[in-house]
Amino acid sequence: MEAAGGDEGMDVQGEAALPGFPAHQHASAKPVWASLEEAARMKTEGNAFYKDKNIRSAIGRYHRALLVLRGLDPDVMVSVKGLGPEMPALSPEQEASLRSTQGDCYNNLAACLLQRPSVDYCRVRDYSLRVLQWRPGDVKALYRAGVATLEMGDAHSAKRYLTRACREQPNDANVRKHLQRVEEKLSQDLQREKAMYRGMFSSSMKSGSEEEINQTHRGGEGVLAEQLNAPNEASN
Repeated sequence: MEAAGGDEGMDVQGEAALPGFPAHQHASAKPVWASLEEAARMKTEGNAFYKDKNIRSAIGRYHRALLVLRGLDPDVMVSVKGLGPEMPALSPEQEASLRSTQGDCYNNLAACLLQRPSVDYCRVRDYSLRVLQWRPGDVKALYRAGVATLEMGDAHSAKRYLTRACREQPNDANVRKHLQRVEEKLSQDLQREKAMYRGMFSSSMKSGSEEEINQTHRGGEGVLAEQLNAPNEASN
């Protein structure tokens, strides 16, 4: 496997990678397999565009593949049940195919977004987290989630993702580089926090000392005023 952050980090399985595609199917199941095959073909076209640095077209193909799969996704269809004709339940092989292509497309969309001049790190994170729902140990998704959350200012979450990626692939240079960035950011944050508390403590001590001096000064003025206002005793 190449470095998690490199261009080669795409999920490039093509139509032949459809898990469990059977040699013969019952007639009612053919549209499902046809849709799965169509989505896989669009993903393959997206991969070709990505390799040619045509990021815009690659993103379009991945989104079209996901749109096709959305009509088959049982998690989506449950929420719209009763609004149209019910789809037959997916077989385990069909659902595995669906999740495989979905995961690849979301992973590759995150890779595409990272190639743009202005990166939408929020979407990179969201796409990567979708992959991790189905593949908790996916190094590419962990890496990209870590990079995105670091750029968004959440170094603690970034450390969690990148540490998991490093455990899966300890020799990956990109993962280790960004994990080092995380440690530096956390160290800087800690130093700033310490400096802030030192400043607060110093201000508190200074305010307390000034108040004590003022109270002492006010007390002295009170004693002097009593002495000045006291009546003179008659001298013998």
